Amino acid sequence: MKLALGLTFSFAVVEIGGGWLAQSLALLSDAGHMFTDASALAIALFAAWLSARPVSSRHSYGLGRAEVIAALINSVFMLVVVTGIVISAVQRLQTPRIVDGGIALGVATLGLVVNGIVLFTLSRGEQTLNTRAALLHVMGDLLGSLAAIIAGAVVLFTGWYPIDSLLSLLICGVILISSVRLLREVVGVIMESVPADLQLPDVGNALAAVPGVMSVHDLHIWTLSSGRTALSAHVVVEDLRQWPDLLYGLSQLLQNRFAIGHITLQPEPRAQVVHTILRDKRC
Repeated sequence: MKLALGLTFSFAVVEIGGGWLAQSLALLSDAGHMFTDASALAIALFAAWLSARPVSSRHSYGLGRAEVIAALINSVFMLVVVTGIVISAVQRLQTPRIVDGGIALGVATLGLVVNGIVLFTLSRGEQTLNTRAALLHVMGDLLGSLAAIIAGAVVLFTGWYPIDSLLSLLICGVILISSVRLLREVVGVIMESVPADLQLPDVGNALAAVPGVMSVHDLHIWTLSSGRTALSAHVVVEDLRQWPDLLYGLSQLLQNRFAIGHITLQPEPRAQVVHTILRDKRC
């Protein structure tokens, strides 16, 4: 991530200079996105450092949610960049500017190589919500560089300047899609939604199907941080003396089948549940 940050920030400076010399909005928009990527990587590095801090009496779950906050900041930042690029692109479509296709083509080609190296470097690391947010930025950059190459080539060989603004809008569309997806996932974690790869009824039915388990209620599943899913539930059992063996079996089921590691299960004897139901009916 440190290598990716250094490469991304350095080339963003180069691309801004090239975009200003060439008067290419496609290059400038891609440079703006790369600055967003550099910021995203810096935030991701800081969040990774925070999330690795040990638990404390104040933060009993640790600081793993720092990754979620970092992803939220990055996704909102991307939306701001998209808004600025769209406004500039529309203005340029109304009043086209001369673009130096040669400079745009050369700088964008170099950008494609740099983004490819960064993408390869990040894809080899641990795939947390944090690094996935950074990868979305870099993938958007890769497509942005490709769009800038096409724009530079079209301007160089045909002199059709509107292509620069049109492809800038295309870059914005790519960034917008990735930003909305990331933002939706981040909001889901903050709102403690059930992870997208899990279905609450499926987990509940699997638990209830274990021999010795009568039923399951008050089932909750949420994401603590990247790669850490939590579950809590009340388990109605026929005989509390079976609970140690049942607890082991249920825990193994949740870990192996659903990749849920943080598990809290409360046993309830069947007789107690029946008594509660009868009492409620009398009331």
